[in-house]
Order: sequence, then structure tokens, then C-alpha cells
Amino acid sequence: MGDISLIMIALAGIFLLLFLVIRTKLHAFVALLLVSLIVGVAAGMPLSGVIDSMESGMGGTLGFVAVVVGLGAMFGKMLEVSGGAERLAQTMIAKFGEDKAQWALGVTGFLVAIPVFFDVGFIILVPIVYGLAKKTGKSLLYYGIPLLAGLAVTHSYIPPTPGPIAVADLIGADLGWVILFGAIAGLPAMIIAGPIFGKYIANKIHVGIPDYMQIEETEHQQELPSFAMIASLIFIPLVLILANTLTGVILEEGNAIRSFFTFLGHPFVALTIATLLTFYFLGVKRGYKKQDVQDIATKALEPAGIIILVTGAGGVFKQVLIDSGVGDVLGEMMVSSALPPVLLAFLISTVVRVAQGSATVAMVTAAGLISPLIETMGITGPSLGLIVISIAAGATIFSHVNDSGFWLVNRYFGLDVKDTLKSWTVMETLIALVGFAVVFVLSLFIG
Repeated sequence: MGDISLIMIALAGIFLLLFLVIRTKLHAFVALLLVSLIVGVAAGMPLSGVIDSMESGMGGTLGFVAVVVGLGAMFGKMLEVSGGAERLAQTMIAKFGEDKAQWALGVTGFLVAIPVFFDVGFIILVPIVYGLAKKTGKSLLYYGIPLLAGLAVTHSYIPPTPGPIAVADLIGADLGWVILFGAIAGLPAMIIAGPIFGKYIANKIHVGIPDYMQIEETEHQQELPSFAMIASLIFIPLVLILANTLTGVILEEGNAIRSFFTFLGHPFVALTIATLLTFYFLGVKRGYKKQDVQDIATKALEPAGIIILVTGAGGVFKQVLIDSGVGDVLGEMMVSSALPPVLLAFLISTVVRVAQGSATVAMVTAAGLISPLIETMGITGPSLGLIVISIAAGATIFSHVNDSGFWLVNRYFGLDVKDTLKSWTVMETLIALVGFAVVFVLSLFIG
């Protein structure tokens, strides 16, 4: 089959995916599998070959993603149930002072969203935003936007959150580089889109606590865990993974220290250690029975399940593109483009994000489409980490009415659609643009 025909099949597949998700409301998991099947058959693959590719793509992706996302979800659930998120917020506000509570909430959101899902972190911490706004008389957005920015940045940029984990696996990026570049790009993005933009937009839009939001403060049966314990538990897996990456760069292969950190810093091992420590220090040691801890861990896997399956379907889409030959043609076409890989990755992710709303679908789709370019150009090492963050930035941009996060903020802050666009949507877009700008500049120096 000719190159032009394969390109047409790829484009038709992308448009069909967007149509199924947007117009027919077909679940992204089913839509990705269906489009993968159609693309494989249309590209002339044997029917048995299409099935083999789908099985290979799903198995190869879930072998990594299911373990990491599952462990991360249980880790985050223990943090949520124990009151760890509230402890972080209270300590940060006390350290910064109420006059700089904006910055405290931004940093809190940045830390909390590492192990806790974005929407859960927001719902846990929004009563603190309400309390500060009520006490000071300032707009909810003055405190809410920094918190949202911190949560959104980490949710998009820093593993073990599902999005960057999925993209890193699909394109073969080292998680250490992803964490490092995610932090480098994420911190300025959080500052600009959070405290700075939050102060500006709060002067333009004054909004109080909605009458229909009667949130009672959560009463924990015992004293909240210490700040040092919570911070240590969050940083343990990140430090171990980064140590693995850095020793791999500094030390020669076969070195005993490098081998030790290669094992200890593998995401499976690092997250298993962190999760077990969380079970003990936030569970058993604080009076939870073993059955209680088991029930909490089981409950944590419910929301993680659909994320894992959608990511697996993204792996299927990628594998079918490669095995059908469509990927080679796409890769060669992208190589001939004058655009650098990080910009191509950002643009592809942006188009899918704006069209259908889901950041996760945008990430896995963009990763599947960009992976042939990576193989064709032989991109490896730190550059892959930059591409992951570039895709994550594109998948964050311009959240609007087709994104569930838009309506979550709309309801909890009592905004109309116009003001949600002016606040939440602009904040998300600033996160995307600042994060991508940092990555793009880094790409000029990193081969």
C-alpha cells in the first residue's frame, strides 16, 4: 500500500477517534480499541496480525503502567484518608503566613497532587480555600487559583501521576528525566499561573462561597500526621527514581553503587517501598487494623482501573500504527517537517486536547502518534523526557466545556461559564504555555 494511502488511513483514524469520543460519547477505552482495529484492517494487515498487535500493545503497556498507577493510587489513598493533605496545607499556611497563603496553597497543591488524583486533592483542600476567603473577604479565586495551579501542574507533569507515567511508557522515556524536567518546567508554570495570575483575576472577578456548597470540615479521629512524615513519604519514591537516573549518567555500567540504585530506583521497587511505608506509618501505626488498610487499598484501585485501561488502549493504538506500517510513514513525514520533535509533540497533543477534552486521551493519543518519529530519529535519553513534558503541556492547554475539570471548578466556585473560561481556562493555558516554553528552551541545549 502506498505512503499516501497509509497517511490517509492514519488521518481518518484520528478523525474517527475524535468523532467517536466527542459526538457519540463512546468511552475512550472502547473508541481507541475500535479505531486501532479499523486502522489495522484498513492498512492491509492480516486479521490475525491485527489481533496479535492489539494483544501485544495492551500487554506491553499494562506490564508497566498497571503496576505503577496501582501502587500510586494506593499510596495516594492512604495520604487522603489519614489527613496528610490537610496537614501539608495547614503547615504551609503557618510557615508562609496568612498574607502569603496564596503561595502556601500553590506549594501544597504541587506536593499533594504527586500521590493524590487532581479532583480528590481539590475536594479535600477546597474547604481551606473557603475558610481563608471567608476570613479575609477576598475572592475565592485569590486562594483557589494557586491551589488549582499547584494541583494541575503536578497532575500533568510529574510521575507517578497517570498521565506522564503513560506517556513515558509509550515512548520509552526514563522516569527520572521526566520527574526532573517536570519539576523544572512545573515550578515556574505554577508560580505564573497560580499566585501571580490568581491575584490578577481575583481583582477582576469577585466570587464568594456558593450558597449551595455546605461543606462540613472533615473530623479525623486522631491528630493529623506530622508534616515531616508526609513530606518524607512523598519524596522517597521521587528521590529513589532520580538517584537511579543520575547514577546511570555518572557511574559506569557494572558499578556496584549504580546496580544498587538501578534496582532500588526502578519505579516498581521505589513505589512499593513508599506504599508499604505509607501502609505502616499512616495506617497500622496510627491505629488502623490490617483489614482497614486492605479495604482502603482496594477502594483506591477503583478510579485507577479506568485510567489503566485507557492507557492500555493507547498502547494498542501505538502498536497497530507501528505493525501496520502506518507508523513508519508518519515518522518519515514528521522527520521531513521543519518543526522540532518537542513542538510537534506539543501541537499534536494540543489538537486532541482541545477537540475532545480529556487530558489522558490527549496524552496517550499524542504519544502513540509521536512514537514512530522517535524510533525513526533514534531519540533517546533526556530528550525523551522533554517530549513527555511537551505532550503533557499540550494536553493541559485550553480546558473548556468538554473537560470535566472545567465543571468541577465551575460548581465549587459558583462561577458562570464566562468567568470559568476567564479564570480556570486561562490558568490551564498559562500552565501549558509556560511549561512548554521551558521545555523548548531546554531542548535547544539537550541534544
